[in-house]
Amino acid sequence: MSAPSPTRRTLLRLSAGTATLLATGAFAPAAYAQRKADAPVSLDELMKPDALPDLVLGKADAPVTIVEYASMTCGHCANFHNKVFPSIKEKYIDTGKVRFIMREFPLDTLAAAASMLTRCAGGDKSVPLIGVLFAKQEEWAFVRNNAVPELFKIAKQAGFTQESFDKCLTDQALLDKITQGRERASKSFGVDATPTFFINGKRMKEGPTTEGFDKAIGEVIKS
Repeated sequence: MSAPSPTRRTLLRLSAGTATLLATGAFAPAAYAQRKADAPVSLDELMKPDALPDLVLGKADAPVTIVEYASMTCGHCANFHNKVFPSIKEKYIDTGKVRFIMREFPLDTLAAAASMLTRCAGGDKSVPLIGVLFAKQEEWAFVRNNAVPELFKIAKQAGFTQESFDKCLTDQALLDKITQGRERASKSFGVDATPTFFINGKRMKEGPTTEGFDKAIGEVIKS
């Protein structure tokens, strides 16, 4: 999927006690990447702290670091997390070979809202909530009417109340940080689509399949 361009802020407001999202052109359809996608990326630069702390799985001293940029409304991202990621976790993360880092790259307002919720969940609830949102993506990301009630149903499972849910979706500072991270990924690392993976700083060119990761990770471990 091509990456849209953040040009203005997205306003999140409350209407009649129900959270609703009012987009104001924050995610226009033009590609935003300002660095060639195949340009070399410095691992040190890639690993510098972002506006938000990384969501990390795996040992800090793992020989392989995978950084994923994903959008919560991206069907390809959901396919990866639902069908491929479990085997990556079992074979490489749980065995200490891979440290896996998840970073937000929202393609639209709804994706930004979902990312905000995963951040507001906090602690050890953020990554599991990402998994649930991807597993149930069709229930909230592609509904014809207002998606917010469907999001709230899922958020309740992570401990959100209506009050904490509404507070999260109106946190302009959090939205700004997610947008800053997205802009940095595009300008500095050439991220122009989701999902995008960097393995020890090298952009993965193979498709995000189990076989593709086996090949890419194996090459890094052997080198």
